[in-house]
Amino acid sequence: MSKVSTYLNFPGNAWEAFNFYKSVFGGEFLGDVVRMKDMPGASDSYEIPENEKNLIMHIELPITGGHILMASDVPPSMGFNLTFGNHVSIMVEPDSKEETDRLFNGISKGGEITSPLQDMFWGAYYGTCSDKFGVNWMFNFYTK
Repeated sequence: MSKVSTYLNFPGNAWEAFNFYKSVFGGEFLGDVVRMKDMPGASDSYEIPENEKNLIMHIELPITGGHILMASDVPPSMGFNLTFGNHVSIMVEPDSKEETDRLFNGISKGGEITSPLQDMFWGAYYGTCSDKFGVNWMFNFYTK
């Protein structure tokens, strides 16, 4: 069966970010949380710096409606140049107005509310924010 997941890259704080997301959405991480030191053949291709061995290579967390949030840390030593931008948002469509409020208030804590939750012309209770890690979120609960 086809599915869509959201994949995020972090500059070394994926573990902190995903524990925060887990505190908001609940649930458990899927499968093993893979660290850089767990990569098969990692030492064959290059030496992982000691301060990067516990960084996240891959992590997964189901959030709502079967959607899976995934992530990695992307250390510069592996040739990555991470730049956060405004080109990715995660759309969450909860089952109730109360759940929308709970999730929005949780994920925006320590971040920035860019559009407060409000009733919109398309028949939804909608708001947007960026979390404390710079990830953009959209919340949309259809009231009609």
